[in-house]
Amino acid sequence: MRAALQSEIGQDKLEVVDDMAAVGFGPGKVRIRIKATGLCHSDLSAMNGVLPQPAPFVPGHEGAGEIVDVGDGVTGHRIGDRVLVCWLPPCGHCPACKRGEGHLCLESFANVATPNFRRADGDVFGFAGTGTFAEEVVVPAGCAVPIPDDLPYDIAALIGCGVTTGLGAALNTAKVAAGSSVAVIGCGGVGISVIQGAKVQGAAQIVAVDPVASRREAALRFGATEAVPPEEFGDAKNRITAGEGFDYVFEVVGKSATAHKAYEMTRRGGSVVVVGAGALDDNFQVNMFSLFFDEKKILPSMYGGGDVLRSYERTIALWRAGRIDLAGLITHRVQLAEINDAIDQMRTGVALRTCIEL
Repeated sequence: MRAALQSEIGQDKLEVVDDMAAVGFGPGKVRIRIKATGLCHSDLSAMNGVLPQPAPFVPGHEGAGEIVDVGDGVTGHRIGDRVLVCWLPPCGHCPACKRGEGHLCLESFANVATPNFRRADGDVFGFAGTGTFAEEVVVPAGCAVPIPDDLPYDIAALIGCGVTTGLGAALNTAKVAAGSSVAVIGCGGVGISVIQGAKVQGAAQIVAVDPVASRREAALRFGATEAVPPEEFGDAKNRITAGEGFDYVFEVVGKSATAHKAYEMTRRGGSVVVVGAGALDDNFQVNMFSLFFDEKKILPSMYGGGDVLRSYERTIALWRAGRIDLAGLITHRVQLAEINDAIDQMRTGVALRTCIEL
């Protein structure tokens, strides 16, 4: 089958090959024919080494498709079921899951170290234990989450990670209060989802901060009350909050420099919500006096900070009610052969989300 291959970390372009085989099918597993997958910035971070990932590997972790085979012992799934791919499914029995923190389940990370594919010259991993830039994937049954018939595959793919991460940061992690002031640093697909979450929660002011003009324009369409480049962020804080700082500042870039800016722009007693996935060697430091005296809450948000299965259901309900716009996030639709053009667009900040059709 066809798949996009990253042969080594740091490789600038993906190679589209046609001799990839999905492996590992057996008890407890399902085989999914991928219909659509999203191109997320986390895929680029794995490709360039910011996020740890064994190579060679097939990128992609936002996918949706149809189950074409079911392994022994699998219940609740049938051939023909429409599903989205959950790259971090809760196991249900570890300490984190028992506390209701399935998004922190470590058992699922065992999938990352197991090859998902094979070519003639050896094993190939799938990013985050999935690898949705391929025509088929074999994953544990828990990774295949049934979706309703009225949910298009391309939108379902986005719910599998980016939308859930952004909405959840506002709704689960921060619990944005009605009438509050919010700033969002980084307005790609996840940042736009944060903005939509803050809007759903009733935030009075939502300031989008991004250096790319097209992304600032998009943020206004999705609910931001204003959008500014980074150099105008301080002026916006002074004007909107009388210099006090925002109630909530979301960092959706994954760099210590923007995390520091988020901390600086948050009012005393406010919340700094870290959504971006950063590098292992990029350290964030705050002096102990400020940490004590200003009482700013630093809230990391992993995969939306809540039960992902419930978050999926909530997202679908909000989408059906017209409270959030998911179709508008997809600014580019491409075929697998065009994936490198889509990557270039994302690197230059043009695309919010690219849907790859397989």
